[in-house]
Amino acid sequence: MAEQSYSNHRRLVPLFHGVLFPILVLTLIGSAVNLVKSWGDHERLYSASLILVLVVCSLMLFFFCRIFALKAQDRAIRAEENLRHFVITGKTLDPALNISQIIALRFASDAEFAALAQRAAAEHMEADAIKRAIKAWRADTYRV
Repeated sequence: MAEQSYSNHRRLVPLFHGVLFPILVLTLIGSAVNLVKSWGDHERLYSASLILVLVVCSLMLFFFCRIFALKAQDRAIRAEENLRHFVITGKTLDPALNISQIIALRFASDAEFAALAQRAAAEHMEADAIKRAIKAWRADTYRV
């Protein structure tokens, strides 16, 4: 794997993002078409509506499993970066920093982390601006 940087730090999982999601979307479209076509046929209407409901539930599961995992990772990152800031400075992170700023700060090397955290809080920097301001990138290969 190439050294991680701002330009290549985002991660996509091909089977999840590129295969499963399009299959679910196509299944949603197909089940909606099936429901519309079976609208006058009372024998098919129940099964067609049930299929549509199951596909919608599958899509919700797709998004929720992603969101829940990311929220758990966000909490872990916040704790790790707060500890890292405490080790470096003897103080916890500024409470003005939001979670997206803290997540962006995880890519900063120890040498620039404390100063960049202080600057991010003072200037209310966006996460993308924080990542762009990092000079010595610290890779995070565990986040999905």
